[in-house]
Amino acid sequence: MNKKHELMGQEKITKLLFQFSFPAMIGMIVNALYNIVDRIYIGNIKGIGALSIAGVGVVFPIMIFSFAFSIMIGLGGATNISLSLGRKNKPLAELYLGNGICLGTLVGCLISFLTIFYMKSYIMQLGASASTVQYSIDYLRIVALGFPFATVGYIANAAIRSDGNPKFSMITLLIGALINIILDPIFIFYLDMGVKGAALATIISQFVSAVWTILYFRSKNSGLKLHFHNLKLQFDKIKNIILIGTGPFILQLGSSVVTLVANNLLKFYGGDIAVGAMTIINGIVTFVMMPIFGINQGLQPIAGYNYGAKLYKRVKEALLKAILGATIISTTGFLCIQFLSKYFIYIFTTNELLVATAATGLKIFTLMLPFLGFQIVSSIYFQAIGKPKLTMFLSLCRQVLFLIPFLLVFSRIWGVSGIWAAVPCADLLSVIITFILVRRDIKILDKEESNP
Repeated sequence: MNKKHELMGQEKITKLLFQFSFPAMIGMIVNALYNIVDRIYIGNIKGIGALSIAGVGVVFPIMIFSFAFSIMIGLGGATNISLSLGRKNKPLAELYLGNGICLGTLVGCLISFLTIFYMKSYIMQLGASASTVQYSIDYLRIVALGFPFATVGYIANAAIRSDGNPKFSMITLLIGALINIILDPIFIFYLDMGVKGAALATIISQFVSAVWTILYFRSKNSGLKLHFHNLKLQFDKIKNIILIGTGPFILQLGSSVVTLVANNLLKFYGGDIAVGAMTIINGIVTFVMMPIFGINQGLQPIAGYNYGAKLYKRVKEALLKAILGATIISTTGFLCIQFLSKYFIYIFTTNELLVATAATGLKIFTLMLPFLGFQIVSSIYFQAIGKPKLTMFLSLCRQVLFLIPFLLVFSRIWGVSGIWAAVPCADLLSVIITFILVRRDIKILDKEESNP
């Protein structure tokens, strides 16, 4: 067993969380930056910025849908790797690594094919208008080519964290982000490619990141190795990956459906400006949440390894300290948004109507933000310790049982304002349910700890 694997069961939890979470936070922030930079550049294209950013926002459900499969296979594989390492079974961990990467390649190629060849039949249903449909098609046609690279890159990067190398994981994200940030202005403005240039910069960065992560598992720096014979799919391994990854998958899939519903409602009640406002709001909120996702990525291998090793006291400590850090971050983000919302939005656009719409929406949209750190960390905790049904339940509650009905009902009563208000209302109910489940699970850990 590699020494860095054993340290996850011996090192102080605070130190471990910092070592694993801080690089992930930096990487996720930079990763979010290149998505935001895309939107900033697109929103500032002379003469068409407001329409082009709305057009790009329309295709987000497809991109989220593709990313849902990356998360399902990536987190499902990474959790099985961590649990296997905690049980001192390195060959099994390497088998999960190979099966995850092979499955991700096949799924990414399939989604890319279906998106490219059928996009014209459903893109208007996503919320595009006659004014924005061409921008949606131009962007999605190119971005879809990168789905296999994005999927493999995410899966391999999640496995790198489970391998006990969070710094390399951060470097991977930094490389992809920097390439995209550098190429964006060149393609969009210098070569006058518009939204096509933003899409091209994205897939080039995804390709480089995917190759970089695969090379890691063939290098001397990795504890786990990617062996050719492990790429042969095994039904029981794929079943375990999908089973554990289903919760995060449903969360992302629900997010795709929610975005689709919200875009169509925004188009109906507020037009292209409202759709563009949602695109900007999602960009800002995603950036604020990225440090919390970094904590998630740090918690996952630590909780998984220690749970597999039956070190339940360390599991509880890791969870509670991760929740504390996430709550501090989400509360800070909430205060910044409430007092400085317009300044964030001016980065994306100078269109006064779009600024006013987005500023109002952003303040309402984020009313429950201080509590979301707890909710997000708790969800990944259940996934990390091999309890995907609870993660799936929490995902379904927020996205399907609460948010979509609230969107449909509130929009009929209050129009665009009702769409913004639906989000914090759904978040409130989700936080309450999450608290009940986490409290129950901690009591179970207490019993396991007292009866070894």
